[in-house]
Amino acid sequence: MGGGRNAGSVRIFVLVHGAWHGGWCWARVRARLTALGHLVFTPTLTGLGERAHLLTPEIDLDTHIEDILAVFRWERVDQAVLCGHSYGGMVVTGVAERIPDRIRSLVYLDAHVPEDGKAMVDYMPEERSRAQLEADARGDTAPLPPIAAARFGVNPADRDWIDAWCTPQPRRTFTTPARLSGAAGWIAKRTYIRAAGYDSPPLDAARARCAAHPGFAIREMACGHDAMVDDPEGLVDLLLEAA
Repeated sequence: MGGGRNAGSVRIFVLVHGAWHGGWCWARVRARLTALGHLVFTPTLTGLGERAHLLTPEIDLDTHIEDILAVFRWERVDQAVLCGHSYGGMVVTGVAERIPDRIRSLVYLDAHVPEDGKAMVDYMPEERSRAQLEADARGDTAPLPPIAAARFGVNPADRDWIDAWCTPQPRRTFTTPARLSGAAGWIAKRTYIRAAGYDSPPLDAARARCAAHPGFAIREMACGHDAMVDDPEGLVDLLLEAA
């Protein structure tokens, strides 16, 4: 599509939150980038945050991919830095597969980087993965309750805020497999940012897979999983570097 929005040194950022969160979690990062003159979109995925009233059992990963594709279409976004946090890595990968030519730089922030045919549940700890799959087999359609912020290493001062604002995650978003053709690999500039303050073997594995590709820059932050909350200034610096 033509007519995209981009001008001079002004960069466009599309920041995609992770499970249980909403666009609200990017507030500190958005404020800093906006103050620098950049254009920032922090959409909330269907069924979460201020869109929790739209929660239905039918919402899946493809729904959330379409959410972000709609931002690119209706806001006429072009040559954006697309960043996905945690589960948001599943989403931005699907978006990148569809419109690689509209993405200037792809950033995974302590995020899951899916392989073809694998779903979010495949990257969860074995006990949690097994419990969800067993519940799904019984026909359970209830959304997944939030995990406490302390488990993700969020700094103590912000834990109550995060816990109060997180909402249940649509169950099928964790079991929809990624369907990848490799088109996202056409994006020349890609970055993986690992939060050192959060112990996660699946995310360590994601970083290792990215590091094996010469197109990836690997960065690290000394904070918890919610880096946009714990260290917004440091994250802004890395996003600008990625841009």
